[in-house]
Amino acid sequence: MIENGIQTELDAWLSTPTAFGMHDGHVERIETHISRIYLCGDRAIKLKRAVRFPYLDFTELAARRQACEAEVAINRRTAPEIYRGVIAVRRGPDRSLTFDGDGEPVEWLVDMRRFDEAGVFSNLVGSAGFRRRRMDEVADKIAAFHGAAEICPAAGGYGGTRMIIENNAEAFEAVPPHVLEREKIENLNTVTLRQLDALKEVLEQRREGGAVRHGHGDLHLGNICIWDGQPTLFDAIEFNTDFAEIDVLYDLAFMLMDLEFRDHRRFASIAMNRYFDVTGDIAERPGSLAVLPLFLSMRAAIRAHVDAAQSTSLSDPDSRQARAAEAAKYLELALRYLAPKPPSRLIAVGGLSGSGKSRMARELGPFLNAHPAARIVRTDAVRKRLAGADQETRLGPEGYTADMHMRTYDAFYAETRQALSEGHDVIMDAVFSLPQQRAHAAEIAIEMGVDFQGLWIDAPLEVREQRVRERQNNISDVTVEITRQQMDYDLGQIDWAKIDSSGPKETTISLGKQTLGIDNSH
Repeated sequence: MIENGIQTELDAWLSTPTAFGMHDGHVERIETHISRIYLCGDRAIKLKRAVRFPYLDFTELAARRQACEAEVAINRRTAPEIYRGVIAVRRGPDRSLTFDGDGEPVEWLVDMRRFDEAGVFSNLVGSAGFRRRRMDEVADKIAAFHGAAEICPAAGGYGGTRMIIENNAEAFEAVPPHVLEREKIENLNTVTLRQLDALKEVLEQRREGGAVRHGHGDLHLGNICIWDGQPTLFDAIEFNTDFAEIDVLYDLAFMLMDLEFRDHRRFASIAMNRYFDVTGDIAERPGSLAVLPLFLSMRAAIRAHVDAAQSTSLSDPDSRQARAAEAAKYLELALRYLAPKPPSRLIAVGGLSGSGKSRMARELGPFLNAHPAARIVRTDAVRKRLAGADQETRLGPEGYTADMHMRTYDAFYAETRQALSEGHDVIMDAVFSLPQQRAHAAEIAIEMGVDFQGLWIDAPLEVREQRVRERQNNISDVTVEITRQQMDYDLGQIDWAKIDSSGPKETTISLGKQTLGIDNSH
């Protein structure tokens, strides 16, 4: 595993502040299955370990240098200020290791600027100050990255996805049976290939439609940080393009799976729905929600065999046992994503502006039987996307013409049908002030053969006015004046279940769940 012992010597040297040009100080060392990272002061240095796995071979110095150079080039797409460059380690005149001089390089390293570990999303998500707005920002960042990424028409699709699945199966073969149950691994391999074959046409259509791009490849929460106040993606895969030239949803799936694994299903719902709101992927590339469970399962499978492999190399018994237990949990999650689901359902949430209908829709999403959450189709989000505007950008009169209104609702209904056709639960979020709009929502459910439930959220005018007045970072363009004008609407007969939202938020959401018979266990 170690080339000529040089990495053992390097490990000892890089673990001292002297290597960083400092007389004293603490060096923090982080180890993964393919890298070691040394942190000191404002600097981070990454060493590629001289290891070989089915998907990479770093046993030769030239391969490690190439990987370092590729890592810097690839990650400067999203984090140019973090990745400083590639540096060589050389022998000094006294045979000591140094970054200076002109001796023959004995190792190549990635030189990075250090960031606050508290701002890494694996640490940040779930902390007291974390808000859903951050998940919106992350989803926006990923959507923009995917939109600009190089299209790879020869990669991905059925063949590329099968290659990753087979690689996972090969990696599982190396896992000792006492770490993960062989029967569960075999079941996962069988079900995964069965679902892959069922989705062959969809995967190929997505590849032909430009969904396969040079993405990040390793987009879990530990590879997203706050840099200069903004979410920043770093540590993208550089060692194997098969794992980076992938369907954009397979890229996104790692973060969504990671959130769900950490019991942050609400944030997974927010991130997924924001991504779809911004990209329009469901409308533009049918099959998005059909392939997502497979992609989520593949991501959980990767974490299962990586954690299992790491557990066998840990010397501390408690750490070894904890890592093996985590691997088993990932394996269970991978199987759960592929388990048969109940028939999809359609829920429509309506109410005048400021009633809390969008909050209701958002908070119900994680509790439906969909992975990782229900698709929430919102007229406000559809309108912004059709207008080519950012979600929080306020539209002028041109965004509310009769023609734009018709286009918005046509797209709103079309996306609802598409999501339902792919077996996904859907929540429709709109004012639904007209009886024919409410009737049309119910007709869509009949047309698609799914159960339907409608909720009408209401609150007194003064409560709704105050909510609209106090909104921040909200995609709705409604003003207090418009809220007052809505009092003149002829709503007609409302036969949906009515919920008074004037009380505490938690009470309102609880009433919504009770009305819909939603299980709180998710």
